[in-house]
Amino acid sequence: MSPGYCIAASRQPSYLHKLGTEPLCSETTGQLLDKAVEQWGDRDALVSVHQGHCLSFRKVKEEADKLAAGLLGLGLKPGDRLGLWGPNSSHWYLTFIAAARAGLVLVNINPAYQTPELQYCLTKVGVKALIAPESFKTQQYYEMVRRIAPELDSCAPGQISSKQVPDLTSLIIIGDSELPGAYRYSDVVQNATPELVSTVHELQSQIQPDDGCNLQFTSGTTGQPKATLLNHHNIVNNMLSFGRRAELSQKAHRICLQVPFFHCFGNVLGIIASLLHGATIVLPGASFKAEESVKAVQQQRCTIMYGTPTMFVDVLAVAKKTNNFNTETLEMGLGAGALFSKELIEDLLQTFKLRRFCVAYGMTETSPISFMSIPSDTPEVQASTVGCIVDHVEAKVVDANGKMVPFGTPGELWIRGYLNMLGYWDEDDKTKEILGPDRWVKTGDQFVLQENGYGQVVGRIKDMIIRGGENIFPKEIEQVLEQHSEILEAQVIGVPDARMGEEVCACIRLVDGARLTADQVKQYCRGKIAHFKIPRHVRFMADFPKTLSGKIQKFKLQKMILEEGSLETG
Repeated sequence: MSPGYCIAASRQPSYLHKLGTEPLCSETTGQLLDKAVEQWGDRDALVSVHQGHCLSFRKVKEEADKLAAGLLGLGLKPGDRLGLWGPNSSHWYLTFIAAARAGLVLVNINPAYQTPELQYCLTKVGVKALIAPESFKTQQYYEMVRRIAPELDSCAPGQISSKQVPDLTSLIIIGDSELPGAYRYSDVVQNATPELVSTVHELQSQIQPDDGCNLQFTSGTTGQPKATLLNHHNIVNNMLSFGRRAELSQKAHRICLQVPFFHCFGNVLGIIASLLHGATIVLPGASFKAEESVKAVQQQRCTIMYGTPTMFVDVLAVAKKTNNFNTETLEMGLGAGALFSKELIEDLLQTFKLRRFCVAYGMTETSPISFMSIPSDTPEVQASTVGCIVDHVEAKVVDANGKMVPFGTPGELWIRGYLNMLGYWDEDDKTKEILGPDRWVKTGDQFVLQENGYGQVVGRIKDMIIRGGENIFPKEIEQVLEQHSEILEAQVIGVPDARMGEEVCACIRLVDGARLTADQVKQYCRGKIAHFKIPRHVRFMADFPKTLSGKIQKFKLQKMILEEGSLETG
């Protein structure tokens, strides 16, 4: 039995409490910045390669406090919701910190959202001010806000009064253009008075760790997003545990951050972890491009790379084609957002000559990490588990009736501790569905928990396929398929069948140049999984529908395939 665990003795049910090696702390995000400046003032905090920006921790505090003061000058008050809509940039980073320093609740808005989705977010949580670039790629952000609030054409900045978005009063645009009804980001910063900056400094002793600081909309893999409210205590303490496991404090690490800031992976594991452990965040580009990541690692001498499995697959492909590719500085990869195969981890370790690869598991509602690998884990352990439960966290696995099952038995994973969200904004019923009065968060993941603290995701309970009365978890089939040398990625879904109720459909991305057939895929599965798990349908695809954070949207994949009606059956 691993030391540091309290295990319920009766019949050895799947329950663990990981005792912390260090106590929880009561610091806020704003206070982290003060400490970071004291410890590493002149060290790079952020390098935005695509913008040519480099900010030290001291410069971050100076710029973030002026922005925070400028926002207070617009009439925003602690507790107000500030929307942030756009791709990765130094402005995103500074706004995240400025909101925390001003006591505002930052609302992360997916930069890919269209006008109806934006309106939903703004009205859902009562956003009072919105910060966004004028445009990015095909996204015309200002024009999209204007469609929702045509009053922009005739109102003064800060005087928006719209029936469609009744709480929104101010629009702040990042850019040089002077647009009707909007402030310029630079003007808000320049309008900060010394008195308002002093108010920001005074607020740091008044803002409480239990105050809500961030609203993150669920990624939309299963439908309409919900707004998850997190507080300072959640994310700061989660990153204390994360940083110890990731060994972030052992040196001045430089993190190649490929994931978007608007997601937990980017802003919590990125910004908060950086403030706590003195790491530098390197942004290769505004959004993910494998070529930009490879260049950033070399030019900025990154020591750590963050990414989802799909991102790492793409980076590997580019790296192997790049002449004189040198990753001598790269020591560790950090993967989350989806499960990694053993083959992918081994390929990353070998190609990049990494010292270790680290996998992390969690969800936005647990701010986010609850399980994570430890430095001594082998690639086999990293690929077959989601790591070990983190400090100060309780975990249990239960059956359909909420009763604990024995260790090693599949069931739903529930999590409890400091890391659990405050709730879904203005959705008490939805909150109660996932967060009970006993403060256990129901993850929705089919999970196996071992006595040594390690866990394994079997699949999403909602993704489970019921074929002729047999329960099938797609993840098991996906892992088998991804062991094939010619299969790059596999996603397994259920599709309707008149006789069996549901049938197994495998959606497959092949490596470049591969020419597999549906029959060959099925033959490969024989002898590796039970006959009823072998895909009845095989669909070859160039890509999968994803959220901007890299998660596969299976409900969209299923809809796409059913609408196309082009399933390959061999």
